[in-house]
This record gives sequence, C-alpha cells and structure tokens, in this order.
Amino acid sequence: MKTNGPRIIAVSSGKGGVGKTNFVANLALYYAGMNKKVLIMDADLGLSNIDVILGITPRYNLKHVLNGSKTLKEIVAEGPMGIKIIPASSGVRELTRLTDTQRLKLLSELEHFDVPADVILIDTGAGISDNVLFFCSSAQETIVVVTPEPTSIADAYALIKVLSRDFGEKCFRILVNTARSEKEAFDTFRKLALVADRFLSLSIDYLGYLPFEPSVKDAIIAQKGYISIYPNGSFAKKIALVANKLLDDPVGEVKGGIQFFLKQALRVG
Repeated sequence: MKTNGPRIIAVSSGKGGVGKTNFVANLALYYAGMNKKVLIMDADLGLSNIDVILGITPRYNLKHVLNGSKTLKEIVAEGPMGIKIIPASSGVRELTRLTDTQRLKLLSELEHFDVPADVILIDTGAGISDNVLFFCSSAQETIVVVTPEPTSIADAYALIKVLSRDFGEKCFRILVNTARSEKEAFDTFRKLALVADRFLSLSIDYLGYLPFEPSVKDAIIAQKGYISIYPNGSFAKKIALVANKLLDDPVGEVKGGIQFFLKQALRVG
C-alpha cells in the first residue's frame, strides 16, 4: 500500500523485560537489509536502551533537544546498516513524564525534521505512563509485545484498555515473544484476545511470534542484532515473517507520515 510518508509504528508493552527493544532493533536491521531507510525514535525517555543493543554511543540525545541546546536533526546518530537513531537519555528522571511545554517543543522539532525515512519505529517505554500513551496514540499503529507469563498478559491488557478507553485507539497488533512453540504463542494471544473482546468489545490482531532462543541473549551481550550474527537462526526467520507481514498487511489505511504523527500528537497532548 502506498503512503504519503513514512510508516510510523509504535512498539510498546505493558510489562518491562519482554524483549520489546530487541525486537525493534532486529526489525530495523531487517528493513535496512531490504534497502529501506529506517529511523528509530527511542521514546523510553528515562531508560533508553536501543543504543546499547545496537552498540553505539551517541554524544547527544533528546534531553539536549528538550533543553534547547540541540535540534532534533543534530542529535540523530547512525547505527549499523545506515539505520538512523534519535537517542533518548538514561537515568534522567524529569524526562519520564514530559510537560506540555516539552511536548510542544518536541512537536515543533518534528515539524521541521527532514531526515528521509521509509519506516519510523518508535520504541516506547513499558506500562501506561503519560509518555507511553502519548507516543502510542500518535503513531499510525501500535504493536504490543507480550510473553506467555500471566503478568505480561495482564499488563498488556491494561495498556490496551487505557489506549482504547481513554484515547479511542482501535488497532492493536500483538507479538508474542519467547514462546516455546507456536501453540504456546497462539494460546497467549487467545487469552489476551478473549478478554479484549469480552470487556472492551475490541478485536486485536495476531502479528506472530518470536521463539525462545538462548542465543538471543548472546547477541544482546555482544551489542549486535541477532539477525546480523545468526541470519539463519529460528529467531531471525520469525523476524522476517513478522516484518513482511507488517509490510503486506498494514492495519487500516496507512497515510499521512510525519504530518499524521503531528496531528495525532496534538490531539492527545
């Protein structure tokens, strides 16, 4: 499907530690391998990790944009395979909840941001903080990463409930991570889908799953994307399936690019 701008996808989770950022990094690497221009916005503003996983050390980050010392374009870092990254800060408590002034500053910077991209991946924090809700509601679509753990399922439902009830979001794609089989993955999705249908009257979409693979941890420790080290591994093959499904089957009518993001962000801000 053709769009008027880049595809803007938020990736979030109800619970931390479910592999959300590692998924974003590998998805970006896969798209870069398809010669797509990829931009990652690290929107976990207080506990950034995408730079760590991709093995880069940015000099500047969003903190410098929000305090006015740098523009958004000036802080963009380059990762492997030409991936562009808007880094966030780590350990800066005041950025865990953006003020209205900071949001307007960020939106003003985005309005003048002209780095070309085919796909923009927004790696949000976990949970239902104002920052998470802001970025998820502003994107064209939201992927919610969940694991088979009951706590992860419960927290994913909480995130979907708040976005649906308070922000009118209706399109959610569920990715099950660290599943030990396809059956376990689909059972996990089914549990979430049933409660969403029963209590929210909401139909959610099964995007697929990523398998439990011990070598994923090795890739994270090496600060390299899994698909770069193990291109034929089971995890890499599932990344490819998920990535292609996203391209082939967008949720609803994807349109608007950065201008869509700005319009939505102003609506929810």
